[in-house]
Amino acid sequence: MKKVLICEDEASIRSFVVVNLQRAGYTVVEAASGEEALQKYEQEPAVQVALLDVMLPGIDGFETCRCLRRMNKDLGIIMLTALSQEAEKVTGLQNGADDYVTKPFSTAELIARVDALYRRVSAAQGPSAYREEIQSGDLILNRRTRSLQVHDRTVELTQVEYQLMECFLQHPGETLGRARLLEAVWGSDYYGDDKIVDVNVRRLRMKLEKDPSNPVYIQTVWGQGYRWNG
Repeated sequence: MKKVLICEDEASIRSFVVVNLQRAGYTVVEAASGEEALQKYEQEPAVQVALLDVMLPGIDGFETCRCLRRMNKDLGIIMLTALSQEAEKVTGLQNGADDYVTKPFSTAELIARVDALYRRVSAAQGPSAYREEIQSGDLILNRRTRSLQVHDRTVELTQVEYQLMECFLQHPGETLGRARLLEAVWGSDYYGDDKIVDVNVRRLRMKLEKDPSNPVYIQTVWGQGYRWNG
């Protein structure tokens, strides 16, 4: 059963999204506020993707995103926002979102984003997950438990961060461009801004590096992409 949570306070927009998700084969859990979304998620742990409006009564979409991410690091989260400023998009991603859709959005775009994220989450949770460990210096990525150890401390990773780490560790010393990372992590049918790669790399650096502004592990190759230096 493909289950999605939609948190949107405007009933007309919520109804529109619900109908189209149901037509696409999803079971939809509805919430009109951040507080209700958190309560519904506790009652419906099988939800694999959450759509969160940014502007909500009570706690906003960013705080709701942070709470959901603490509850489940593998949950797929898409922010719905009427704000087109770059800063607002980055804020959502920095709070743990995997993707964003700017209102007004087309039905085709929304369903494509949900489908792509659902496939990534499902594949990562499926029986095909590897059981080996990948080690690079003092870092150990366990592909069975999806955990990362850095200098004997456990680093919590979101679904996207884990996939980025796995990609980097599988190609040490190799320069990986945005397009290649997008395809490896977000899929070839991703419709969003490729700057989402930069935002998630920045989040990884904050978790891994002693000095994120002068990274040792994830190095920038100007004009080309990123390179893992293990």
